[in-house]
Amino acid sequence: MRSEYDVVVIGGGPAGLAAAIKAKELGMDVLLLERREYLGGIPVQCVHPGFGLHYFGEDLTGTEFIHRFIEKFRGMGIEHYTNAHVLNVVSRSYWHKVLTVVTEEGLFEVRAKTVIYAAGARERHAFEIGITGHRVAGIYTAGEAQTMMDVYGVMPGKEIVIVGSGDVGLIMARRFTLEGAHVKAVVELMPYPGGLTRNVVQCLEDFGIPLYLSHAVTRVEGNKRVERVIVTRVDENLKPVPGTEEVIECDTVILAAGLVPYLKVIEKAGVEIDPATGGPVVNSYLETSVPGIFVAGNALVINDLVDYVVEQGEEAARGAYEFVKNGGLPSLRWRKLVKGRNVRLAVPHYLSDTRDTIVYARVKKPEENVVLRFPEIGKEVRLPFVKPSEMVRVKLRKEEIARAGGRITMEVVGDE
Repeated sequence: MRSEYDVVVIGGGPAGLAAAIKAKELGMDVLLLERREYLGGIPVQCVHPGFGLHYFGEDLTGTEFIHRFIEKFRGMGIEHYTNAHVLNVVSRSYWHKVLTVVTEEGLFEVRAKTVIYAAGARERHAFEIGITGHRVAGIYTAGEAQTMMDVYGVMPGKEIVIVGSGDVGLIMARRFTLEGAHVKAVVELMPYPGGLTRNVVQCLEDFGIPLYLSHAVTRVEGNKRVERVIVTRVDENLKPVPGTEEVIECDTVILAAGLVPYLKVIEKAGVEIDPATGGPVVNSYLETSVPGIFVAGNALVINDLVDYVVEQGEEAARGAYEFVKNGGLPSLRWRKLVKGRNVRLAVPHYLSDTRDTIVYARVKKPEENVVLRFPEIGKEVRLPFVKPSEMVRVKLRKEEIARAGGRITMEVVGDE
C-alpha cells in the first residue's frame, strides 16, 4: 500500500466498484478498501433476477450483474484491499484527507486528495421497529438470511414470517418458497406495499403468499426457538389496535424492515446529515459538506435499483476527478433543491448550472395521474403514478438549472 492517492474509495460493492473503475478510466491513482473478505457487496448474495435493466439493458441476477464489475475492476489492476477496516477519515486540509486503516498486514495511515464513501447501508433490527418478546433463535435480518442461503447454503428455517414488504422482503418470500419453506405471511406496517409492483406480483401473488397490510408483528414468542408471532392491526397513526391480535405459528422471523445509510466513518469526519434520507447533504458533484469527500450508493440515499447505485458511483468519481484536476471544486452559485408537495426526500440538495444533474426522490404517499413540477424553471414531467416504494429519477439540464434563482422547488401535483 502506497502512502498517498488521488482518491480512496471506501466500499467494494456496486457503488464503490463503479466509482473506482470510473476514477481509473479518468486517469486517477485509486485505492479501494472493502471491509468484507470479498468484493461485490450485497449483489453477491442475490441470485434472483431484476438487476441491470437500466445499466446493461439486460435482466441479470445480482451475481451476474456484479460479476461484470468485479471482472472489469480486476482487469484494470486497481489496487485494493479486502478485510480492510477504515477506522476514521480526518480532513487535515483542503487537499489532504488521512485515513486510518486496519488490514491483515497491520495498521496504516493513507493520505488522499479525495475520498469516495460507498460503504452502503445497515438493516434495521427488531428493537428499532418495536418488536417485543423472547430473545430466541430463529430471528434474522433479510441480509443474514440471504447470506446463509446463497453464500453458505444453509436454510434459516421452514415456517417463515417476514416483517416488511419492501423489495428485499418480497424477494425473500419467493426465495424461501422456491427452496421449499412455507412463508406464512408478509407483514407490512403501511397500508400499501413497500416494494415495486412487479415484485408484489412476481414474489407474492404468483405464489399465493398472504400480505398483511396495516399490520405489525408486535411480539415474538418461543422457548429456545421461535414458535409463534403475534400480529396486530394498526390504525391510521400506525398504532396497534387492541383486540385485533392474531397468532401465526412459525419457526423463523425475517426482518426486512428497511435500511439505514451506514455513515459511521464519515459522520466522525463532520459531514452534514439530512434527516430525511439519513445520508449526507450533497451537491451536484455528490460532494458532502466536507470538501473532497464524496458519497454514492446506499450510503447517500436508499435506492430501489442497483443501476442507480452504479450511476451514483460513477458520478462521484467524476466529482472527485474535477476536484483533483482543478485543485478543488470551483466556487459556484448553488441552487437549493426544496421539497414541495408530496416529496419526502430528494438528492442532491444543492444544484449547479455547470453540469446536468440527476435528481433522485421519493414521495410521501401514492398518487395517480400526477405532474412532477419544478415551478422556478418551468419544467414538468407527467407520471401515471408515484409510490413511496419507487424512486423518482429525473435529469435537470444545466440550462434549466441556470434559469433558477436561489432555489428550485420539486413538487408532485395533480394533472389538471
